[in-house]
Amino acid sequence: MSTTPIGIAHLTLLHCSPPRLVEIAAETGFDFVGLRISPATPGESPYPMAGPDSMLAETCTRLRETGVHVRDVEVFTLDGTTTKQQWEPVLEVGARLGATHLNVIAADEDLPRLTATLAELTEEAAAYNIRPALEPITYRTVHSVPVAADIATRTGSAICLDALHFHRFGGTVEQLRALDPDLLPYVQLCDAPLREPSNLPRPQHMPLGQSTDGSDLQLESRAVRGLPGAGELPLHELVAALPANTPISVEAPAVDLATELGDEEFARRARKAVSPYIGNRLA
Repeated sequence: MSTTPIGIAHLTLLHCSPPRLVEIAAETGFDFVGLRISPATPGESPYPMAGPDSMLAETCTRLRETGVHVRDVEVFTLDGTTTKQQWEPVLEVGARLGATHLNVIAADEDLPRLTATLAELTEEAAAYNIRPALEPITYRTVHSVPVAADIATRTGSAICLDALHFHRFGGTVEQLRALDPDLLPYVQLCDAPLREPSNLPRPQHMPLGQSTDGSDLQLESRAVRGLPGAGELPLHELVAALPANTPISVEAPAVDLATELGDEEFARRARKAVSPYIGNRLA
């Protein structure tokens, strides 16, 4: 019997509030969720997770009632101006939710400064029992496994590995096998065509008002992915290169399909879609 924890990332159903996502995860067989508690793009409308009208208490109640847990919270962007005053509230909410990791995106092109900032964040996050996980992203400053691994090793952080970006920036399974297993606390799975997207149709509504800057790569990443097994990515090879029982989070936003099927049915299909990849690891 597999002991691989299976979760659903918030981006998969970003229009669902945090407490609602927890309910859906419980109803459809997921062990954990990733929750977006901080915006990823300019102009995005975040869920209120602090203050008098916060959803935090309700989310914590749903977690207790269902037994679902939070593995990671997102998204925190390091852009060269980020300070402790900005990340402390995020860490406080993450700790209340029981999160163990904070997804971090690199938008600072000054890599030494980025590394220094991430080191400071990692040191302070430890007090909240949270470890930052730097996600290499095709269209961001850090867009390769070796660079992400070097920065993570220097700072004591981890890597958030996303199957779509891993393929789009030309990652290899040899790079994964060469990593310290401690750097890979979880993996995000989805599927897609092998070729980069071109002229993708834009969904009528982008959840939370996310922006894409007119980029097909960003649109694909945020709204037009496939469920595992529905595309052409070599997911079995990727998963086999990971440490045994690495937690799998389904991050597969398909806005139009989710609208057509409804939230619960889409989540149910997402959970079923990941089953063939469970246990497909090298010990």
